[in-house]
Amino acid sequence: MLSLDFPPLPLARFRFDLEVIDALTLPAYKGATLRGGFGYAFKKMVCKQADWRACNPCQGGNDCPYGYIFETSVPPDSQVLTSLREVPIPFVLEPALDDLRTAYFPGNLLSFNLFLIGRAIQYLPYFLLAFEELGRAGLGKDGGRAVLKRIQALHPWRSDSELIFDGVEVHVSRRDLTVTPAEIAARAAAFHPQRLAIDFFTPTRIKHRDQYVTQSDFHILVRALARRISSLAYFHTGVLWQTDFNAIFDAAAQVQTLRQQVSWSDWDRYSTRQQQRMHLGGFAGWAEYEGDLQPFLPLLALGELTHVGKATVFGHGWYQVRV
Repeated sequence: MLSLDFPPLPLARFRFDLEVIDALTLPAYKGATLRGGFGYAFKKMVCKQADWRACNPCQGGNDCPYGYIFETSVPPDSQVLTSLREVPIPFVLEPALDDLRTAYFPGNLLSFNLFLIGRAIQYLPYFLLAFEELGRAGLGKDGGRAVLKRIQALHPWRSDSELIFDGVEVHVSRRDLTVTPAEIAARAAAFHPQRLAIDFFTPTRIKHRDQYVTQSDFHILVRALARRISSLAYFHTGVLWQTDFNAIFDAAAQVQTLRQQVSWSDWDRYSTRQQQRMHLGGFAGWAEYEGDLQPFLPLLALGELTHVGKATVFGHGWYQVRV
């Protein structure tokens, strides 16, 4: 029987609440604004170079907190994946899907989720300080200020939560809300082993055979998940996923797409670091699959948290299996 048996991949989910001080204008989808401003604040805070803006790419590599979190590179002693051009970075931003407003006024809350993966979980204090700095510096085209009011650790599939930061003090964690392999297995057990539907909430940007796909064929989704999760596990936990990938992909190709309703969503942003406009469109919608899905259910459960495809740092590739 086919078994994916992927390595443990610790994940932790945090909810950040910023209270708006000055009126500000933000785009309806806020992933790029949060990522861009927070990355700038993070680098300014930790870079040891006199001209930190010119330290691009990061000269410290994985030894620098900014280099590791934002520009993870293949270590020189890596035994695998040495040809990988883009190492997935170990965090995912999830702007609230139910908050598409663009005008914020004093007292309004701007909230979003942050997933940290593997070793990046220990970098949470850096994220706290960087978002505090971003709030002081200002967000959006108006440069409106905000104050970080709260950080909570939230379990993605349970109602458990714990206050980490109350706007003044950091609280010592009494419980570990990191997602465990047993919890991933329990989530997967709630999925139907023969037929299921997946909702793709945000633009899903998957490349197959050097082209971005416009629909959600199951084997392409599985390939993208396997590629992402194996890289995250190796570069951010140090564990190599050793399995028969060809057998996995062959089995995934036997799963049929019953119905799908997806459409391409164009999306772009200007990257200050790369000094260019980036086109980051992807497909969104839903798809329904049928076949021997049992071996893939834990992978699908884990992918709900890691997201899938490219530009996940902005919240892209966010999907959920219907139960």
